[in-house]
Amino acid sequence: MSTLDRRQFFALMGATAAASVLPNALAAPAPAESFTFLFLTDTHTQPELDATHGTQLAMKRARLIPADFAIQGGDHVFDALGVTKQRAVQLFDLYAQTEQDLGMKVHHTLGNHDCFGVYTASGVPTADPEYGKKMFAERFGPTYYSFDHKGHHFIVLDSIGITPDRFYEARMDDDQLAWLAKDLAAQPAGTPIIVTTHIPLVTAVPSYTPPAPQAAHGNGFVNGPAAIKLFEGHNVLGVLQGHTHVNEEVIWHGVPYMTSGAVCGNWWHGTRLGTPEGFTVVTVAGGKLSTRYETTGFQSVAPQNT
Repeated sequence: MSTLDRRQFFALMGATAAASVLPNALAAPAPAESFTFLFLTDTHTQPELDATHGTQLAMKRARLIPADFAIQGGDHVFDALGVTKQRAVQLFDLYAQTEQDLGMKVHHTLGNHDCFGVYTASGVPTADPEYGKKMFAERFGPTYYSFDHKGHHFIVLDSIGITPDRFYEARMDDDQLAWLAKDLAAQPAGTPIIVTTHIPLVTAVPSYTPPAPQAAHGNGFVNGPAAIKLFEGHNVLGVLQGHTHVNEEVIWHGVPYMTSGAVCGNWWHGTRLGTPEGFTVVTVAGGKLSTRYETTGFQSVAPQNT
């Protein structure tokens, strides 16, 4: 090896070694490109109330919108919590059939109604191999995960905590919080981040309705503030949410928390607090999210608007 070759070799080795120890915070984020995606949440697919047609209507309407992919925001079916395995399988199969009408890649978020057999009324033992979140995971994959798209980092959270008395609450376990902290820390400084959760981390919905009797497990996100704290110092463009079936946006500490209306509206009974059946179109450009709400034109066979 010549002197020049040696110098080039050691220079290359030195550069490689330096790159291997370079803190991720100093690494340059991937170039961010503009794109559009769909956020369809709370389909609550079921055979009753003409809901299958309503879901198909939404999927076919969404298919007409140029988008790179879709995120399903949770509550795919109504309802896996308190039914037999036969009924739960029927519901998930029905949802899978309707999703085919969408014709694009779908990333899935776990909703409370997607958890199988949790209520004792279901007659399902906790030892059932598909109990709780397992049926969902078998069909759609991990309940929390992340992925990258065109220079943007997406984080899909599992907001459902199953309680020992066979109910649910809005909560992330310690393992997920540790994973979230690690996933955020792994992103180069400035990386645009978009988060999805089924149960909202931030919402003003309690201000829109009369006070309800305190539920056994409450209505707030048990450790939501811990997750929100982890977002600090990161370029979080927005948090997409479902669960309430109400279209709203709340800005908290500079981050927009965007809750979408539901594909099923008022659980297939019409308008929910002024929000009709529909889904959200999200455009990402210039370091910001912009949204518009698309209605489907579904007409309830049993209107009970709230």
